[in-house]
Amino acid sequence: MAVARCQHDTGTLAQVMRKAGKKVNFCIHPVAGRLPGHMNVLLAEASVPYDIVLEMDEINKDFKEADIVLVIGANDIVNPDALNNPNSPIAGMPVCEVWKSKRVVVFKRGAGTGYAGIENPLFIEECTRMYYGGADKSIKEILNKLTAGMDANPINIQVVE
Repeated sequence: MAVARCQHDTGTLAQVMRKAGKKVNFCIHPVAGRLPGHMNVLLAEASVPYDIVLEMDEINKDFKEADIVLVIGANDIVNPDALNNPNSPIAGMPVCEVWKSKRVVVFKRGAGTGYAGIENPLFIEECTRMYYGGADKSIKEILNKLTAGMDANPINIQVVE
């Protein structure tokens, strides 16, 4: 989200969903962004209410209730190998357990690896859909489609930075 500078569209997306009666939360990983607190600052700039911005430890238990999780630009911090593969270079690292939701949509510029240089099995999970391209354009595209015609089906969105 920081690289794409899409915090304002992300905030607008959350606002549109909340006005439609959807539950929206943001999950912030402790090392997300360029420095600690970076994502919080970006979301505050976008007027995202503080009470829906949650730390990873606060929200991990809620992912199993989420209909959809939008992962914006994250890679290693949503890698299930950190918990499931004791031989992984990131074994034991705290991660956002997004794979527990019904559906995950990952927004990434490309298919490359994260800083750890390892593949992420989340990206090939049955519940995951990849949305390649710059998050600035991708989030705007989703926002435009949503505002063109809101679906009446209730959903619960979690956004991971």
